[in-house]
Amino acid sequence: MNTTGLHGLAAGVVGRPETTDWTVPQRWADYTAEDHAVWRTLFERQTALLPGRACPEFVTGMRSLPMSANSIPDFDALNEALLPRTGWRVVAVPGLVPDEVFFEHLANRRFPAGRFIRRAEQLDYLQEPDVFQDVFGHVPMLMHPVMADFIQAYGVGGLKAQRLGALPLLARVYWYTVEFGLVRHSAGGLRLFGAGIASSRTESVFCLDDASPHRIGFDLQRVMRTNYRIDDFQQSYFVLESLDDLLHLAEVDFEPLYAQVGQQAALSPDALLLSDRLWHRGNQSHRCQGRAMP
Repeated sequence: MNTTGLHGLAAGVVGRPETTDWTVPQRWADYTAEDHAVWRTLFERQTALLPGRACPEFVTGMRSLPMSANSIPDFDALNEALLPRTGWRVVAVPGLVPDEVFFEHLANRRFPAGRFIRRAEQLDYLQEPDVFQDVFGHVPMLMHPVMADFIQAYGVGGLKAQRLGALPLLARVYWYTVEFGLVRHSAGGLRLFGAGIASSRTESVFCLDDASPHRIGFDLQRVMRTNYRIDDFQQSYFVLESLDDLLHLAEVDFEPLYAQVGQQAALSPDALLLSDRLWHRGNQSHRCQGRAMP
């Protein structure tokens, strides 16, 4: 995965599509029985695991969509539910796409989703996002107006950050919210809402229960300075007080922050600062033991 912008074209992806926006037909009828069986396995175990772990907005979004264990979702059917709710729609792409293409889609409320699905032997880890991570992980939260507005604002901001040469700073915000974000639950404790966690059986447990990672109150400049892991569990997770905090982020003028944060040293994923508001001080045992991500 491209660690600069998260979304850049990965090695091994087939050649550029004929369309300038990289969209392709989903070709739902081409999925095999094996493809649907992989989806079923992934779907059933995640939907059994996430209640009480995922934020209520994720669970509600999932239940409001035409998505079940029976088969890989048809994007046209998903769009019939998404469009009237938040104005978003899902478009199929062959895999990871260039940053500018990704941002242009988001800025226009189109979520680019890989149309392929992992093989049965890849159930627990896949570096390049497939239809399960993209659709199961992301689309339920697109049913929520706050997340819908935030991701569109991120697309607009991404195009600007590219022009300013500041994309790595903004990419960290996306990573620690949309992909690997946690949020305080009104009844106490934490819940996950990031798509990278919601689509992962192992990280859905690790992010909330394991003693290894730090869980730190979200601070925008702190997050913009913090590097992240793309090949293992996160060493730190950042906690929003409420999903409504994303609305405030969408209104921030990032340009002066790029200049300010860009002059400061980047932080390692396991760093702690005296100014951090800690939910949990991790012991970093996962890293120290050198375990590979299961």
